[in-house]
Amino acid sequence: MIVLDKLGVADQIKEALESVFDPEIPVNIVELGLVYEIITKEDGTAKVIMTLTAPNCPVADGIINEVQEKIESVDKVENALVELTFDPAWDRSMMSDEARLELGFM
Repeated sequence: MIVLDKLGVADQIKEALESVFDPEIPVNIVELGLVYEIITKEDGTAKVIMTLTAPNCPVADGIINEVQEKIESVDKVENALVELTFDPAWDRSMMSDEARLELGFM
């Protein structure tokens, strides 16, 4: 994950995002490797660039809305942005060791 943190709240954003789960997978989106970048600016803008496990994810809107809400809940964040990308495409190698263990891939 790339972090550019001029506002000094990236750790709090990451922690907030660790409470977001894909309803079909019992692992949070950070451990799944779905969060590619956290960028904050001194003006209070916080942007998360993320992906989904599949482009046709049936719960995409719900996950993106929850990510938006979690970013907005962090102190000092005035403007929260979520950008969805599929470049690079997500694959299992992006998961943390903890996620692979939890899902039985180790």
